[in-house]
Amino acid sequence: MRPLALLCLSLFALAVRAADAPLTYVGTDGAGKGKKVVLIANDHEYKSEEALPELARILAKHHGFTCTVLFGIDPKTGNIALGDPSNIPGTSALQDADLMVIFTRFQSIPVEQMQPILDYLNRGGAVIGLRTATHGFRYPKNSPLYKYSFDYKGEDYKGGFGRQILGETWVGHYGPNHKSSTRLDLVADQSAHPVLRGVKNAWAEIGAYNAAPIEGSTVLAMAQPLTGMTPDSPSDATKKPMPGAWVRSYKSTSGKEGRVFASTYGASGDLANDGFRRMLVNACFWTTGLEAAIKPDMEISLVGPFNPTWLGTFKRAGAAKPSDLASYDSPIFPAIANKPKSK
Repeated sequence: MRPLALLCLSLFALAVRAADAPLTYVGTDGAGKGKKVVLIANDHEYKSEEALPELARILAKHHGFTCTVLFGIDPKTGNIALGDPSNIPGTSALQDADLMVIFTRFQSIPVEQMQPILDYLNRGGAVIGLRTATHGFRYPKNSPLYKYSFDYKGEDYKGGFGRQILGETWVGHYGPNHKSSTRLDLVADQSAHPVLRGVKNAWAEIGAYNAAPIEGSTVLAMAQPLTGMTPDSPSDATKKPMPGAWVRSYKSTSGKEGRVFASTYGASGDLANDGFRRMLVNACFWTTGLEAAIKPDMEISLVGPFNPTWLGTFKRAGAAKPSDLASYDSPIFPAIANKPKSK
């Protein structure tokens, strides 16, 4: 083979490997320096593929965490999947992680992708679970991984990963999406908890979920369904508040206890709300043992162009690969405004 052709082939191979590599933001300075966070986004309903890279950027740029984001990937194209493939390459990144942030829905990823998650849990790693992570996995009864399925009924691990690790499995909707948003009212008795430090006016654009966290959970915020899609919408008088965010710990097979923060919210547009975003960033500090560094005015500003599409304000401009989000200035995601129709 000619030298020029060999060089071109080598460069192409490097480009392919770079495109397939996990998306990583390397933190350089801050309280989180030296801590590694792995964020797993694959829900195909609430735009976790938008929310988690934005959270990763905030943690890395403002606070020094090194953050690796894993996506559901279309194996045919290498694009971030918009359908529902149970394919999340790169879970081996959890081997030396300090925190796993998970936002999956009904996944049946293969054993080789699930095993690093189980190994992480077996060593008592810290976990943050958002929205559909309560039903993040679904396996058939004949699968060796059925125990981790949201609908597992055995007393040894009832409710699967969601119930046993996060504190709740899938129960059902409590407020209709796109008609009802949700206000998150902080529990007065927990006002001194580090996760709530500086949190005000927390709101989520998505509808409420039913939830009754497992015994031993401490509820930090109650979710009040609203009658409209703005933070100032009236409360729905027909629906009492429901647990919307809580903390707990789980005991691993190694004997170590892992800290957990769970919320039935966290869609991409929820991160545009300062109150919810601060609570989530605080939770990343608390779960990794950095609660002393949480300040009520800690930097939580959005990093780079952020175009959450769940509500319909923006629409995606096209397909994207993880590498397309590599720069802090890269839009999440390239989008076009969904302009209101003229009357």
